[in-house]
Amino acid sequence: MKTINEKLVDIQGRLKAPKNQRNNFGNYNYRSCEDILEAVKPILLEHKLTVNLTDETIQLGDLYFIQAIAVISDGEKSISVKAQAGININKKGMDIAQSFGASSSYARKYALNGLFLIDDTKDADATNKHDTPVTPIESGKAWLQKDSVQFNNARKAMQEGFSLTDIRKKYKVSKEVAKLLEL
Repeated sequence: MKTINEKLVDIQGRLKAPKNQRNNFGNYNYRSCEDILEAVKPILLEHKLTVNLTDETIQLGDLYFIQAIAVISDGEKSISVKAQAGININKKGMDIAQSFGASSSYARKYALNGLFLIDDTKDADATNKHDTPVTPIESGKAWLQKDSVQFNNARKAMQEGFSLTDIRKKYKVSKEVAKLLEL
């Protein structure tokens, strides 16, 4: 009979969780927590293992974050991995429940990534240059101009939950344009 560690090694070697989601603003594909769970369930069933995901809210000073814990178990022994995601309770376009939910999903995804050794270093979150040449200074990004198509797209993206930090991954943003985006 295989140990839980041997079963986990088998899952880590076999699991394929394709990036079936699309971010049109950033022009990249990604995988969600749900995509990982859908891909791993048949292998868990084969090994008679369960995965449980739990969250806890933690406060450090004025900062809040979600700590997700992914636990794989054979009923007797278990292995767990933790991951954290910050919560922006003032995120434009989101109420407080949506802010907590988004942070929970993000933390759970990365806890599962750690448990199942899903490497996101090639993921767009880590490497996407948004079709901009990379140079040592400011990554060769263009300035976001107010009253441009790009500005309107960035404003719409922020209304849908993107942050100014997300916009700055693609463009240089002046203080004036940042204020306009956040209106």
